Amino acid sequence: MKSVKNLPLTDKCHHWTNLGEVPWDLQKYWQQRYTIFPYYDNGIYMTEEAWYGVTPEPVAIHLVYDFVGFISPEKRTVIDMFAGVGGNAISLAMAMEEDECTPRFDKVIAIELDPSTLACAQNNAAIYGVADKIIWVLGDSFNFLKLLAKSPDQLEENLRVDSATTTIFASPPWGGPGYRTDEIFDLSTMEPYNLAKLHEAYKTMDHALYLPRTSDLRQIAKLVPDGVKIDVVQYCVEGASKAMVAYIPATVQEPAGKADDQSMS
Repeated sequence: MKSVKNLPLTDKCHHWTNLGEVPWDLQKYWQQRYTIFPYYDNGIYMTEEAWYGVTPEPVAIHLVYDFVGFISPEKRTVIDMFAGVGGNAISLAMAMEEDECTPRFDKVIAIELDPSTLACAQNNAAIYGVADKIIWVLGDSFNFLKLLAKSPDQLEENLRVDSATTTIFASPPWGGPGYRTDEIFDLSTMEPYNLAKLHEAYKTMDHALYLPRTSDLRQIAKLVPDGVKIDVVQYCVEGASKAMVAYIPATVQEPAGKADDQSMS
């Protein structure tokens, strides 16, 4: 698996400049374009699917600030597992240390499965001046983690990161806007990746999950052993909740010998 640069925009990438160009079911999202990307008029491109899932910039900035506070200082690499059109990756790349002179992360890796969506992300990051500060990967993020754990030689050298100093941010697809009708959103039925699949893939590293605002907190609480703290934060724009983020510490694995001793007592 290798990084990619300068993917060409395709006919699935759009920069609509007037309402008449916008499909009817996306018009309300397009009318919020300056909240999503204040620099929209500078040439922001989106796929149609991205309008449903992109993180509004004020939320992206705030949650990255919280994310940095959640993780320990030695976490110098961050992987954005679902880069989309770049909203979160851009904010992660722009995050600074308290001195406001040093980038918080030495390495930002952004993974996206769809080439048109990734082309939009690279274009948008260039507008913010951080395209070259992000390592872009076209591929499956779950496969990336498997290779990192079991076959790192199959990854490009700059992608062979140390899990001990790496953290994960994941804003997975939620299965479209249908979740809005659920009073409590069942994360076990989230499509195409449910909570169990996400946590199983990420549990060895500190990670943040960007989830629907009505997600079932009981399901999230069951992810870690009793006594382990999970921070869950609701993020709002203009007084309306947009999403919640669960900040989840890595699961501590018991050494094999210790586990065996306990089972024998």
